[in-house]
Amino acid sequence: MKIENVIYFLVLSVLLSGCQVRSDKQIKTLDTDSQEQIILIKKDDIEIEGDTGPFMTSLQSYEVEPGLQIITFSLHSGQPAIPSGITLKWKFPSVDIYSFWNPNINIDRVTYYANSVTSRATRYAPVVAYISADDNNRFTIACSDALNKVSVTTYLKEEDANIHCSVDLFAERMHAIKDYKLELRIDTRQLPYYKSIQGVSEWWAGMEDYEPSLVPESARMPLYSTWYSFHQNLDVSEVISECRKGKELGLEAVIVDDGWQTLDSQRGYAYTGDWEPLRIPEMRNFVDSIHALDMDFLLWYSVPFIGKDAHNYKRFRGKYLDYWESQGTYVLDPRYPEVREFIISTYEQAVKNWDLDGLKLDFLGWFAANEETDMTARDGRDFASVNIAVDRLMTDIMKRLRLLKPQIMIEFRQPYIGPLMRKYGNMFRAADCPNMAIVNRVRTTDIRLLCGNTAVHSDMLMWHENDPVENAALQILNILFTVPQLSVRLEKIPEDHLKMTSFWIDYWKKNKKVLLDGEFIPKDPESLYPLIKAKSKNKLIAVVYSDYLINIKERSVKSIDIVNAKRSETVVLDIQLPLEQVQFEITDCMGNVIEKGSKILEPGVVKFNVPPSGLLMIR
Repeated sequence: MKIENVIYFLVLSVLLSGCQVRSDKQIKTLDTDSQEQIILIKKDDIEIEGDTGPFMTSLQSYEVEPGLQIITFSLHSGQPAIPSGITLKWKFPSVDIYSFWNPNINIDRVTYYANSVTSRATRYAPVVAYISADDNNRFTIACSDALNKVSVTTYLKEEDANIHCSVDLFAERMHAIKDYKLELRIDTRQLPYYKSIQGVSEWWAGMEDYEPSLVPESARMPLYSTWYSFHQNLDVSEVISECRKGKELGLEAVIVDDGWQTLDSQRGYAYTGDWEPLRIPEMRNFVDSIHALDMDFLLWYSVPFIGKDAHNYKRFRGKYLDYWESQGTYVLDPRYPEVREFIISTYEQAVKNWDLDGLKLDFLGWFAANEETDMTARDGRDFASVNIAVDRLMTDIMKRLRLLKPQIMIEFRQPYIGPLMRKYGNMFRAADCPNMAIVNRVRTTDIRLLCGNTAVHSDMLMWHENDPVENAALQILNILFTVPQLSVRLEKIPEDHLKMTSFWIDYWKKNKKVLLDGEFIPKDPESLYPLIKAKSKNKLIAVVYSDYLINIKERSVKSIDIVNAKRSETVVLDIQLPLEQVQFEITDCMGNVIEKGSKILEPGVVKFNVPPSGLLMIR
């Protein structure tokens, strides 16, 4: 629990009669004029380690504004050469360090003994951050190279209580180069941590090579997914029936996941890679049936895989990067132009012949060089670098599909959510976390912090049909600030579950502009974001996930919604400005009105009783 003054807690404890409540009230900020609190990194503080071979190195730096600097590391050689591993190192004092953030899918935010991320084009993003006890930025590091393998590693050294930082370059086998440039963006400004991370996202988006794709409005609408509800055992009539029910609930599209392309239901990929609709031979009729419901249709593909039992295996023999033995599949090498053309034309024909509205492109992280990869542009390869070939492949996929359908939707799954992935697609989904509401909340929030206007989707929501409706509602409420994907059998869940789902999907759609486009304020990452707010000019929506005091200090808003996304009924507001006479309404998780009335809200602490997974609306 964050430290508050004694008087504040005495008043609160009397009001709540022993109910413990956390607070989003910021503690008194540190004296930033105090010299020991200021973190400054100069280019002379950075050490270069490793065998630079024939390369000349240089470091340059400039200050964008006080507390925000760019340090540029450059390599140059007169002749092409293969760079060896090089590490940039520096340190800073562990002062007012309370938690950390990085784009990994783990949910630990406090064990900053090690805070590291390894990224490339199709995996994560090169950024880590340290956060103070009042949710402010202390130190955020980001790298401009999101294409090649880069490891940003930081750890607390016990001997000196400093945070030691390193950026490891060229740990993955590289092709011969003459020049290389890396920019380090180091942000030590005292601003909310989420604004520092969002600043990194904007920095990347401003780079010509990382320009994000158009995001159609259809990519920002709730949808149905077949994965958890059907897995590979797809039945067309049952999927259509689910979509019909989903449309009644407010869903606007369906993703038909793995299983359509094979009669094998063993969850492996040994038969993947021919991309013939063996299980659904009348695919166009299927798509037309979904379109007749006024829903969009997206189809799943595993981009790199050719299974060992697929007919196409022999066609690409000798053009594979790797073999995934447990899944029985090979990984295509995108450096061969015929491999790229096979992949792209497969998607083109599917979009054209079946009238698809989008694709779910999966398993991109398997495109990677290993110790046996020949890093040359020979023997039919037109690229030496796997990463550059992936960039060419994915760029061309989006370019050519948009010629067929300018509003094409392309979904990627965490962990491929970096700045280059925003260039290739327009929908990012949380990594699989079935029936795990808290994990879904953390993962979607992490993506949302980093991906700008790219549509962020929840992992597919599922729950047991016998779960109490208030528990089932938590699956939706934990991802309310992202686009919901449902993957529960709608024909089998009870009527109160359907009513709850309808109520919250309707609420989400009515408030989409605030939830997706408002100022995004996720509190306390070290506690897994127990309070998240979104704010527009006229409205504030706050979702509280634990017993937590909610500050209300916004002067301009006309309406305030508090979502009680927990099992206790107590919702406590700290009114920091007079709201005078207000109208309020309280509903349960199915939208049934429990209480309504008017109240004068003077500055101070006020308690409401809101049902679990219910809603408090103040006007």
